[in-house]
This record gives sequence, C-alpha cells and structure tokens, in this order.
Amino acid sequence: MNLPTPKNLLALMGLGQRASSLPALDENNRLCRKLDQTRPLEEYVYTVLDTELTGLSARKEEIVSIGAVRVRGLAIVPGESFSILVRPSIPLPKTSTLIHRITPEAIAEAPPLAEVLPGLIEFCKGTLIVGHHVGLDMSFLNRACKKNHGRPLANPCLDTMRMAMLWREKRTPSHYEQYNLSISYVLTDLAREFELPRFTAHDALGDALQTAYLFIYLAKKIAGNRPLTLRELFRAGQSWRWYM
Repeated sequence: MNLPTPKNLLALMGLGQRASSLPALDENNRLCRKLDQTRPLEEYVYTVLDTELTGLSARKEEIVSIGAVRVRGLAIVPGESFSILVRPSIPLPKTSTLIHRITPEAIAEAPPLAEVLPGLIEFCKGTLIVGHHVGLDMSFLNRACKKNHGRPLANPCLDTMRMAMLWREKRTPSHYEQYNLSISYVLTDLAREFELPRFTAHDALGDALQTAYLFIYLAKKIAGNRPLTLRELFRAGQSWRWYM
C-alpha cells in the first residue's frame, strides 16, 4: 500500500493550495505600474468604492457588500457602477446589521467574495481607487486578492478623508486647527458641511456615491484656478501618502 506523501496529505485536507492566477489582476497591475503621475487630475479615470463589513478587524472580519461608481473628467459617469452583496464565511454579527441594515437572510444566497473579486477587479482595471478612509477598504480587498490570486491590487488610492484635511489646512492654515475637537471628518458630516447631495449612509453604493461627490468637490477646491497634477496632489499630502 502506498502511503500519501506530506504534500498529498495537505492537498487532501484542502491545505497548501496555491492561489490561482487571474489575468485581469495581472493586466490591472501592469497598467497601474505604468501610471503617469504628471497629468492633471481631470484626465484620470477613478473608481470610487465603499465596503460594508462584519466588523473593523481586517484579520478576522469580512466584507458583506461592495459598491463602486466611476468618475471620469471629474464627473460621475451615469450607468457605470458596481453593487453587490457578499456572503461572508463567518456569522453576521447583530451589531453590524444595526449599522448597515444587511440581514443574514439578505446574504444567504449571495456569492462569496472569491466569486465577486474577478468582476470587481475588472471594474477597477487601470483606474485610481478613491475611498473615504480607503485604507480600511483596501486592507480587506487586498487580503482577499492575496489569498485567492497571490497578489494585491496595485491601484494607487486617494483618501477623501485625507483630502478633506488637506483642504481644511489650505483654507485655514492655523496650527491649532488640527487640535480642534469640534471638527469632524465623518463622511456624512463633510457632505453636510460642503452642502453636497446626500445619499443613504452605511449603504455601500450610497456611500460610494457620497464619496464621489466629496472627491470631485475637494479635487476642484484643492486645485483652485489651475490644473493640478496627481504628483502635485501627492506632494501636497506627503504626510498622508497614498494607500497601496
């Protein structure tokens, strides 16, 4: 009788399996590595996205919903959006349902994240990713990309929360403003402050739309009356840098 080798034992147990290659991810990362930072902001294509989660720990919590919209020419593109519920592999906590209103019944027949990723990557292909506190969203998405496809997304990301801080600093360059505890950078509070159209909070697509309006507003305000390149925006925010 031939006994299975240690490698075969791992395979039988479903362990030690390699992440599968995804051509769309490879193409996306190739395009992002070639990105020219010297063009004005209005010449780039952006994917503005948001995720709803079971909790905030990127190590043990999971995504339950993804929403994304397209921005081109610093304008939202009607009809170009991505919205889907995701079935996590862990139970959905009641505390998270109270926030995003997604119930266990709503996601019972939803696809798992591994099946959602290829479509999302295709939607994001070659674009800059924008989000509000985007590092949190990307930590979840890139953990899944590395697990399923062996590498993270290479898309440079812009954080509207950091852009709001930059705009406030530019508008009121007081050293003491950073210690003003009455200032809020919550997405809904910024939308109210800047008198932007309002969308349903803690809904992935609604928050993506809200973030898109905030991004367009801040990009134009920070640029002022002259073209602002991506590199200049990057340099202006050296203290917050892109999330990768």
